Amino acid sequence: MSVDPTAVDADADLYELGLTSHASVNVMLALEDEFDIEFPDEALKKSTFASINNIEAAINDLMK
Repeated sequence: MSVDPTAVDADADLYELGLTSHASVNVMLALEDEFDIEFPDEALKKSTFASINNIEAAINDLMK
């Protein structure tokens, strides 16, 4: 993505801003390492990584 991350609204569609499926896998792996979590198979869908708010909600659910 060639977008300034500080300018991205938390509800913006990251795929429309240029996030690719390959990049979303990299995001997932980095989040798993950072937060010591594992995304279950049912969370591995485009909508989970479509926005910052969706990603935050998924992480919060996994950390409960």
